Amino acid sequence: MNFQVIAYTAFTLVLAAVFAGIIIYYYNPKRKQQVEAPKHRMLDDDE
Repeated sequence: MNFQVIAYTAFTLVLAAVFAGIIIYYYNPKRKQQVEAPKHRMLDDDE
């Protein structure tokens, strides 16, 4: 294996880890209220 193959493999693994981190951060149960708030705000009646 040459350097180019190792670099592409490392880059792919880093991107996959970043993507997984974003997904885990977004779907964390501690953030549920913050994520759901805009949906409930949209359904509230304007007065």
